[in-house]
Amino acid sequence: MSKAKTGRRTLDSYTVKHISKTIRPGDCVLMRPSDSSKASYVARVEAIESDSRGTNVRVHVRWYYRPEESIGGRRQFHGSKEVFLSDHFDFQSADTIEGKCKVHSFKSYSKLDAVGNEDYFCRFEYNSSTGAFNPDRVAVYCKCEMPYNPDDLMVQCEGCSDWFHPTCIDMTPEEAQRLDHFYCLDCSSEDQKKLHNSHVSTRHADMKDLKPLQLESENGEAMPFAYNLGKKGGEWRYCLVSLELAFYALRTPN
Repeated sequence: MSKAKTGRRTLDSYTVKHISKTIRPGDCVLMRPSDSSKASYVARVEAIESDSRGTNVRVHVRWYYRPEESIGGRRQFHGSKEVFLSDHFDFQSADTIEGKCKVHSFKSYSKLDAVGNEDYFCRFEYNSSTGAFNPDRVAVYCKCEMPYNPDDLMVQCEGCSDWFHPTCIDMTPEEAQRLDHFYCLDCSSEDQKKLHNSHVSTRHADMKDLKPLQLESENGEAMPFAYNLGKKGGEWRYCLVSLELAFYALRTPN
């Protein structure tokens, strides 16, 4: 006669003894990879369960993918601490948890005074089967029309308020850090072309000024597919970027 399958219990929390940390559903954790040469995997704990005796604890996790783990691979605008929330769920032994971490929203991460080893950020959800992103468009900046990478230094034009990578305007990072005033080629006059030494304003503080256009998806959810970058030449400018097709375009709506 076969024995009845032992039932499992759902736990509200669990203390991982080897790291002396208590985890709960909703926490983000670092998971030990099978290949020790790889970086720890990042996951969000969905549930915690044990056998009827309170042992053999395992966690139900939703994986975050790093850009290099996605179908499209890592691109220029991906930050070093960027991860994508995937649709890949799994069960793992609680013993494989190496530590807790914090996955910030893109806006919150951009406002951090200092980024620690435990800090990551996520601005996309990722379909691991199709390679599609949600949202599939984000704001672009600079002459290169690339999305913002929080690791990169950028300087702001005092005329149009757009942001530029120093290398895209024939400037070294050291020169950019000494700027007090900057006007892009489109905005500069002969007098304004003179750049004054001082410090560069940070890109982070301006993120709160972006005004997302609220487009609706098929299920009625608001999706920020476009960002208002302000007026130029009497017209409002909106930037779109398609990640899925690697196509970046600047457009002004009718």
